[in-house]
Amino acid sequence: MAWELTDSLDAFERAAVPHLLVDPVRQTVPLTVLTNLRHAGPSAFGEERPLLGWHRCEDGTVDGVVLQTPPYPLLLASAPAGSVAGLLTLLAAERDLPAAVNLDAASEEPFLAAWSASTGGSGSARMRSRLYRLEALVAPDPAPAGAARVADQADTELLVGWHDAFARDADTILGESDRIVADRLSHGGLMLWEVGGQPAAMAGTTRPVGGVVRVNGVYTPAEHRRRGYGAAITAAVTQAAQAAGATEVVLFTDLANPTSNAIYQRLGYRPVEDRVLLELTPGVTSEPRPPS
Repeated sequence: MAWELTDSLDAFERAAVPHLLVDPVRQTVPLTVLTNLRHAGPSAFGEERPLLGWHRCEDGTVDGVVLQTPPYPLLLASAPAGSVAGLLTLLAAERDLPAAVNLDAASEEPFLAAWSASTGGSGSARMRSRLYRLEALVAPDPAPAGAARVADQADTELLVGWHDAFARDADTILGESDRIVADRLSHGGLMLWEVGGQPAAMAGTTRPVGGVVRVNGVYTPAEHRRRGYGAAITAAVTQAAQAAGATEVVLFTDLANPTSNAIYQRLGYRPVEDRVLLELTPGVTSEPRPPS
């Protein structure tokens, strides 16, 4: 069959969500993006309209999902073999070719081959990440000084500044920090580790979808590092997610950061899959050739 694009969140949810919920751990990002769009509307991530699409196989079953909420890159949640060329042709005709794409590492070579064949262009990895899921939480021992608390509106200025600093330190693509903070505060999704009444680290969580909560935005300012606060706040938000009913707790790490990968594994997180963010360069022509 073929890829379809829509501006309708209702149509996208009807088509794509059953496919995504087959594996809510691996599909944590598209599922939480949809949840945020439902709560905050189509401008949840920025003023540019989201891109939503799915692929159907011969019997009409959805077997591929793609979405993008600018300024974030195209997210290829899943794609059946041989379908990328058709997606690129459709994107060029109805939207724009992507400047970057986030996809599972196993799909990197097939995607780049299709990109090169369709556009004459190339791509390179900007970031490689690993998805972890919690097996059993192992709290830091000994625990560092301080305690965790749920952040509130009074913490907004601090949290926005720390989210900006997190994006700079991680060299990652991040939307408007004030939007991110406002959304996470709206569902109690940010916690601070305080020492002597002063914030020393933060961590966030997504809304639960399919029983899965994702830990994100773990950040410790430089002056507070190497004291165990990052591990402590990660354990605290993990415990809070479990207490609120999450059946799975997951997180992503940058594979170029061995420290964070080691910390999360000590806390009981175990690898699930690797993903890659590819920066894409089109060839002389930006019009993909139709798939044969």
